[in-house]
Amino acid sequence: MRLLPERRWLRVLLGVAAVLAVVLYGKWRDVTNRGGQQYAEPFRIAGNLYYVGANDATSFLLTGPEGHVLIDGGYPGTAPMIIASIAELGFDIADVKVLLNSHSHFDHAGGLAALQEASGAELWVSGRAADFIAAGGAGGAFLGPFWFISYLPIVRYPAPRVDHRFEDGATIRLGPTELTAHVTAGHTPGCTSWSIPLREGDRELHVVHICGLTPHARDFGRWRKFQESLEAAEDPVEPFVDPEGYLSFIDRAEERFRAVIEE
Repeated sequence: MRLLPERRWLRVLLGVAAVLAVVLYGKWRDVTNRGGQQYAEPFRIAGNLYYVGANDATSFLLTGPEGHVLIDGGYPGTAPMIIASIAELGFDIADVKVLLNSHSHFDHAGGLAALQEASGAELWVSGRAADFIAAGGAGGAFLGPFWFISYLPIVRYPAPRVDHRFEDGATIRLGPTELTAHVTAGHTPGCTSWSIPLREGDRELHVVHICGLTPHARDFGRWRKFQESLEAAEDPVEPFVDPEGYLSFIDRAEERFRAVIEE
């Protein structure tokens, strides 16, 4: 007879454990989907180029009279942040007509599906990266010898629809907005850097979105440059004009590349 209460307590404990497991899994999944990212104030960089990403996983908006271009989708959980930042700047996600991407990792392609659904935009991806992105990251080499784990649903991100595939040197145009794709593989297969001509008043600027550098705000100094732009009343664009930083990055990357080749 004493076994009955013990069994009841066991069922209660198992029930509590199950509830805790569900709650903790939900919290873990939410954090994973956001990658720990937080809201970052959106701002204009120069011309028609704006920052609309999170505090580290970047996303950039190029506006135009015939629609907008959005580069990179962040994590699955940061897509709402990107949409809110676009709205905060006075633009509408529904006017985004072209989605572009730097590479197929979870923190840069994870939000593409949600952004595509919200905007109806067409997604352009380099030929080497297209299959990975269309599969929600499955098959990517980012896990090294444990690549097979990328096929597990818990690791994959929502798969967007890839509308167009391009090769190195392709030009994407939307009205007066023009971007040239440079397939700079190394970080991932099909990793794409973008070069963009931009006008700021009577100046012509050459913007480079480097795969492996620009996708992370900490690497190109988003916070520092943004703060400097707020204090530069005469020319708030000047802190973002950083050819020395660009060339320094290329030199360091080349050194690392040559070291790997030597090994």
